[in-house]
Amino acid sequence: MVPFEDALARVIDVAAPVGVETVAFEDAPGRVLAQDLLARSNAPATDVSAMDGYGVRDADLAVLPAALPVIGESFAGSKPQSSFDGVGCIRIFTGAPVPAGIDRVVIQEYVERIGDVAHFNTESGPGRNIREAGSDFKAGDCLVAKGTCLTWRAITTAASADRAQVKVYKQPKVVILATGDELAAPGRAYKTPGYIPESVSFGVAAYAKALGAQIVRSQRIADNPAKLMASAKAAVEDADVIIVTGGASVGEKDYARSMFGEDALDYIFPKVAIKPGKPVWMARIKSQSARKIILGLPGNPGSALVTARLFLTPLLMGITGQNAHQACQFRSILCRHDLPSIGGRETFSRAFLDDGGQAVLFSSQDSSAQFSLARADVLVRRLAHSPSMTAGATIEVLDF
Repeated sequence: MVPFEDALARVIDVAAPVGVETVAFEDAPGRVLAQDLLARSNAPATDVSAMDGYGVRDADLAVLPAALPVIGESFAGSKPQSSFDGVGCIRIFTGAPVPAGIDRVVIQEYVERIGDVAHFNTESGPGRNIREAGSDFKAGDCLVAKGTCLTWRAITTAASADRAQVKVYKQPKVVILATGDELAAPGRAYKTPGYIPESVSFGVAAYAKALGAQIVRSQRIADNPAKLMASAKAAVEDADVIIVTGGASVGEKDYARSMFGEDALDYIFPKVAIKPGKPVWMARIKSQSARKIILGLPGNPGSALVTARLFLTPLLMGITGQNAHQACQFRSILCRHDLPSIGGRETFSRAFLDDGGQAVLFSSQDSSAQFSLARADVLVRRLAHSPSMTAGATIEVLDF
């Protein structure tokens, strides 16, 4: 049994990308860049108007009021004019190219147009209302850095690089094996006494997918050694990461480890000194030339999701090309009530945040508890042998 920090460091150490691929830009949202994304050209490419109005030369408005003939127009998407060389002004719209020679755009609210003549009667303010070429970024600038997940915000910036394809890290293929004779699909458990709805695989699959994994399949398997070994063999062939839930204790039907073969596992850690989730384990397959990682989660839903948050997060972040060190960033907040002392294992308690942002621990921290999971906002971290604390104390939490 290893301490939490040691186990976390081991996960980060093995959480390396499985490869790189080039995808069409349309398929890039949610993926992680495998190289810096550089701008193809300046933005804007030429001087453009920031407002709807009239492009003028300052010299023509040196004395007010002034009346200038409208001798041209410029729309967004128009071919840029080489220069402005005439007496008068041009009608121009937001995003339209500004010809060389135009000093400013006077917004239309300051102009009275009569026929083809624009009348400038008052000062329009100091602003030029022109976005200069390259003022946002220049050709060759790094717009989105390697290792960035292309979220809805980042993908907007990435699109402005004007690249039809981007290089991204491959999504890890994940197989989930939920073990246990007592498990049934939701909607079927009530039909058979002694069965319970299998819930952990659904939460873990949704979480892994949100972290950038590709879910190959999720299976429920009874505690039958032959079936378990066949499923384990197929999972090793098909997946980069195999997540096993349940069967990690010391009961007569706990086959989560042995189903991969005797002496087949090279343990990253065999179990961790935490509560809940001591049975969590992680290993590699010794005989595989390609890296195959197995994460064994406890069968109880509370323990399973807590340990998934602690260890699956850095694993998949690292494999997808993100910074695994950022997976477990603890922050300090206040606790609304008294806290008891802690025993010999580091403890992660589920809690919600009240309207004032203080943590409120759920009354039940049982490893099998599911009702609180939907409401839990944070995990409250307390080190082994921590003394009791009074209400209002500062505590460490991890977003859950």
